[in-house]
Amino acid sequence: MRGDGSPMREAVFSASSLTAAETGLNSSLERLFRWLDDHDYRAYDTFDGLNARYVRPLTFNIPVLRIVLQQGVRRFPLNLRPLFGIAPERSTKGIGFLARGFIRLHRSTEDVIWRSRAESMLQWLLENESPGYQGACWGNHFDYQSRSVFVEKLSPSVVWTSLIGHAFLDAYDQLGDEKYLETAISACNHIEHDLGAYREGDSLCIHYFPTSTHQVHNANTLGASLLARTSSYTQNEQWREMAAKAMLYTAKYQREDASWYYGEASNLHWVDNFHTAYVLDCFHWYGKATGEDRFDQQMMNGYWYWKKTFFLSDGMPRYYNHKTPPLDIQCCSQAIDTLVFFRDRDPESLSLAVKVAQWTIENMQDPSGYFYYRRYSRHVVNKTPTMHWGQATMLCALAGLTEALAESESRPSAAATVTV
Repeated sequence: MRGDGSPMREAVFSASSLTAAETGLNSSLERLFRWLDDHDYRAYDTFDGLNARYVRPLTFNIPVLRIVLQQGVRRFPLNLRPLFGIAPERSTKGIGFLARGFIRLHRSTEDVIWRSRAESMLQWLLENESPGYQGACWGNHFDYQSRSVFVEKLSPSVVWTSLIGHAFLDAYDQLGDEKYLETAISACNHIEHDLGAYREGDSLCIHYFPTSTHQVHNANTLGASLLARTSSYTQNEQWREMAAKAMLYTAKYQREDASWYYGEASNLHWVDNFHTAYVLDCFHWYGKATGEDRFDQQMMNGYWYWKKTFFLSDGMPRYYNHKTPPLDIQCCSQAIDTLVFFRDRDPESLSLAVKVAQWTIENMQDPSGYFYYRRYSRHVVNKTPTMHWGQATMLCALAGLTEALAESESRPSAAATVTV
C-alpha cells in the first residue's frame, strides 16, 4: 500500500504513439510523476521568500527589505530556503496544472488512476479556496511584495483563479460532473464582482488582484478567456460581453511588431516568452468559445512574432525578446503547451514543441525526475525544485504533447506503465 492508503498498481502512463516514446517523452513523464508522487506534490515556489520564518523579522516589514529578501531567495543560484526556514508546500496554481495534466492523461489512456489523481487535485482546490469573496478564487500560500503593491497570503489572483477555472472546465468536459462546471461559474462570479476593471472607451482591463489597478495583459486576457469559455456553457451574455471588452483592450495595445508589453505602466514595458504565450492562448480560447474571428489577425500576428522571436534552432526557448538568458523552466513548459494548442493553426507547431521538450528534458531535468528552475549559464544552474513554476506546468505540458502526438499518428500506440 502507498502512504495515502491507495494500492500499488501498474497504470498506463501514456497511450501516446511511438513518436512520443522515441523522443523520450514517456520516460520523462514517468520520472517526473514518480518524483511528484514521492514528494506529496509539494515543492518550493519562486516567490516564497517571505515565508522565511528565520529571516523575515529582519525586514522590519519595510517594503524595500521585503523585496530584497524575496528576490534574493528567488535569484540566488543555490537554494537558500531550507536555511531560512521555508518549507516545500502545495501551490494552488501548481495543483491546478497537475489536475489539467492528469485529465489529459486520463483522456489519452482512459486509465482510472489518472481520473483518481485529477479528482484528488480538484478536491484539494475546492478545500483551499481563498475565503471571503463572492466566488471561488485562489491565491498564493505566501505574502508577496512587488515594487508597487503588497499582496497578503491567500489574496486571490485572476491569473491563479482563471487557470484553475480552466482546469475545472477541463474536468467537466472529461468527467461530466456538474460540480466542476459550478466551480468555474463561481470563479466567473468572483472575476465579475470582486476584482474590478480599468475601463477605457468600449474596452476594459480586468485587475490582477482585488487591490491592484495596473493593466497587465496576461492577467486581463486570462480572466476574459475563463469568462468566455464558461459563458459558452451557461449562455451568460454579460460574461461574454465582458470578455469581448477585455480582449479588445489587449488587442488595441498590440505593438507594431505584433508583440505585447507585459503591462502598460512604464515600469512594466518588457516582452517575454511565457507571458506572451499566455496572451496567445487566451485569444485562442476566446475564439473557440465564442466562434468569433474578430481577433484572429491580432492573434496570428502575435503567434508568428512569438514563434520567430523566442526559439533557437535547437528548441532552446529564449526568455526575453532581446536576450536569451535566463533559461527558465516556465518558458519551456508554457512554450510546449502553447505550441500544442496552436497545432490547428500551424502544421509545424508540434515539431517545434517536440524540439523544445527534448531540449528541456536534456538540459533541465534532474536524474531524480524533477525539473530545474533556471539555467543561467552552462555551469551556473539553480536546481531548486519549484512546484507551479516547473513541475506542475511540465507535467501538464508533456501530457498534452504526448496526447497530441498520439492524435497526429495513425500507427498503433505504444503505452508505457508506471507503478502508482
